[in-house]
Amino acid sequence: MTDAYLILENGTVFKGQSFGYVGEAAGELVFSTAMTGYMATLADPAYKGKIVLQTFPLIGNYGVIPEEFEEASAREGAACESTVQLKGYIVREWCQEPSNHRSEGNLDAFLREHKTPGLCGVDTRALMRILRDNGPMKAKISLSPELSE
Repeated sequence: MTDAYLILENGTVFKGQSFGYVGEAAGELVFSTAMTGYMATLADPAYKGKIVLQTFPLIGNYGVIPEEFEEASAREGAACESTVQLKGYIVREWCQEPSNHRSEGNLDAFLREHKTPGLCGVDTRALMRILRDNGPMKAKISLSPELSE
């Protein structure tokens, strides 16, 4: 895994590892407290263009079940073709080997396919406290710990 960083508009930098699509993304950083249904979070139009912090510590354990993603997209009113709505995904830990017999892949490959950068290994509790105290803020997932001009 490649080192990557989450840079907040207040100057705070969190180091983690890149997963999913290796690249950069900028947007408003918000959070989801859902304990299950990460596929619905990825499909939710309310998160369009945002970087989402998932507060549950382990994400990806049931893998990717395309029918559930498509159903979540339809429920949330997304366009006919299912797509990831968010710009980036922040998790404490992602499961590399899903355990659901219906899974057709893992979250890492799914995010790569949808060109969505992920960041894992981040202290999500500390990050959540910053968001709780300051509200949503602009952020960037970056391969460098410093913002480029």
